Amino acid sequence: MKKQSPLLRIWELGETEHGGLIFAMGSAFLGVALGMLPYISAAQIIIALLAGNREFSAYMPWLAVGLAGYAACTLLYNLALSRSHKATFSILKTIRQKILAKLPKLPLGTVLDTPSGKIKQIVVDQVDGMETTLAHLLPEMTANIAGPVLILIYLFVLDWRMALLSLVSIPVGMIFMMSVMGSYGKDYEGAVKTTQAMNGTIVEYIGGIEVIKAFNQGKASYAKFADRVTANASYYYNWMKKCLFGTSMGYAVSPATLITILPVGWLLYRGGSLSMEVFITTILLSMGIAGPLLAAMNFVDTLAQVGTTVATVDELLAAKEQDHGEKQAVFSGYDIALSHVSFGYHEGQNILKDVSLSIPAGSMTALVGPSGSGKSTIAKLIAGFWDVEEGSVSMGGVDERDIPLSQLYDQVAFVSQDNYLFDESVRENIRMGRLSATDREVEEAAKAAGCDAFIRSLEKGYDTKVGGGGAHLSGGERQRIAIARAMLKDAPIVILDEATAYIDPENEAVIQKAIAKLVRGKTVIVIAHRLSTIKDAEQIMVVRDGRIEAKGTHEVLRKTCPLYETMWQAHIGAKDGDVA
Repeated sequence: MKKQSPLLRIWELGETEHGGLIFAMGSAFLGVALGMLPYISAAQIIIALLAGNREFSAYMPWLAVGLAGYAACTLLYNLALSRSHKATFSILKTIRQKILAKLPKLPLGTVLDTPSGKIKQIVVDQVDGMETTLAHLLPEMTANIAGPVLILIYLFVLDWRMALLSLVSIPVGMIFMMSVMGSYGKDYEGAVKTTQAMNGTIVEYIGGIEVIKAFNQGKASYAKFADRVTANASYYYNWMKKCLFGTSMGYAVSPATLITILPVGWLLYRGGSLSMEVFITTILLSMGIAGPLLAAMNFVDTLAQVGTTVATVDELLAAKEQDHGEKQAVFSGYDIALSHVSFGYHEGQNILKDVSLSIPAGSMTALVGPSGSGKSTIAKLIAGFWDVEEGSVSMGGVDERDIPLSQLYDQVAFVSQDNYLFDESVRENIRMGRLSATDREVEEAAKAAGCDAFIRSLEKGYDTKVGGGGAHLSGGERQRIAIARAMLKDAPIVILDEATAYIDPENEAVIQKAIAKLVRGKTVIVIAHRLSTIKDAEQIMVVRDGRIEAKGTHEVLRKTCPLYETMWQAHIGAKDGDVA
């Protein structure tokens, strides 16, 4: 399949701004055409001066024409830039909106596998980096190419020999420039990769600063950070060094049109085959050819940058979405079933292998097993974070792939050990469970979750900002707010993935009581390593190596499943050891 031009792709994305972009190009072209008038006027004035004309009235018309041409050129050029900037910002807004609308539709694994530094660089830095190119490309490229073309046409009309002479130095200079530009796209792509690697390391370094300090790993971690920054700087230095000679020669040779025009033109004039008027006009106009072309060449590198950015954006926009139906599903209940599900986050690396299970509506089912066995993957498939390709996951008798994502997410309250809090007030973080909830409903949910007292003890109570990721709160406090949020959502299916992992012993009873309220009358899936918290579940499923090894009640599994009995004994032993 032929690769699409980045400019054509941007043209597609900016469909609503086609009229404005065409207007900008038209204004720029007309401005360039009128911008030739000052050169022509200057040539006529010089010719009149050389002829000894002392009548000021003879110069007035040409002065007026030159001034009018300059004014019109300036006005039209600025009008073109203004319109192209307006269109550009609209296009960048559209691109960002498409990216942000795309992210929630992607499987969670795709988002998690993409470093946050890379997503930030795409949405903020790279898209923003296209502004200068897009805003100036059409009007300035139009002007920079149309200007020399119009000048050459005029010179060919005057004298084809002088027109050809004015072109001699330009191809030579362009050869030097092309020696640099030939590999620019590949070089810029490498620059993007090294910058993304540096951004990812910066995000990792800042995000892990607490662990770095706690384990006294500052030297090693900073060395990795410094190496990435140094590698990024070295790449750009070596790249610019490689470009220096060709760029310098191109800028030096291309504008040197007078090297051929002056000596050869003088000989033609002395020989009588070239008039003084044409000679002077050629000298003046030829100096306006190379400059705009070199300015146009400056867009080659920015076009390469735009091409890389567009390819990155398109890769994100073309990523496979979760393909769900649009018609609202009608559930026969809130039972859940997995039928012959095999699933992996990466192709050819299945974590789940032919898993089948049934969870009755209104029951409590626990998933237990060694770390990495696939428990959380099962829970996240039920929550709709990924879609399965082998087998099926159904809810209330409906295949989840036939349930609109917005409806599917409304059916599930997911509480994990790593619940995220936004840098908003406590009240707004709880209200995320149901945006239409009143302040009173938010506070009632907090009371039910056992966190009302500690919230009111904060500096501004419910209006206290929690910091990015909830950094201003303890792990237990974040967990209780997450439970309050889930309670406010009041979804018929509740998934608890190590929901009490960060709770201290003093508050565990409070949290367990809150969870009991949360799950009352719901279909509940619990993942837990502390087996004492799930021994009363209606059914317990033992997961090992991506398969359901056994299922039953706590007492049955202790007698029939050696793995479960081993885990239980280890748990009891750990508890005894804690007490001791």
